[in-house]
Amino acid sequence: MELAHAALHECNHYGCHQLTSERFCEKHKHSYDNSRGSASKRGYGRRWRVSSKAFLANHPFCVRCLAKGTYTPATIVDHIKPHKGNQTLFWDKNNWQPLCKLCHDKKTATEDGGFGR
Repeated sequence: MELAHAALHECNHYGCHQLTSERFCEKHKHSYDNSRGSASKRGYGRRWRVSSKAFLANHPFCVRCLAKGTYTPATIVDHIKPHKGNQTLFWDKNNWQPLCKLCHDKKTATEDGGFGR
């Protein structure tokens, strides 16, 4: 029995047309990981975990699902406007919204540049 292989697509690095089954080709995958920094270095450390957990306790439902009349538990605190390292915008609770994972993934892919692209 042969294992199925992931479909090949172009590397997500801007301008690279190398085909890969991962997000980045061998040439670019290490530079992306190194330049991005760890989640903790980007602000998603202990303080964020405590703050986002408290925010979700006060805002338990996904705002996008609620707009459609569906009560879906929110599991992610999303930055409405991507902060891109701006700590003032990162910690501005007026820039936070509760989303379910599906709505967060859709928003990231369509509005925020698509998972690092």
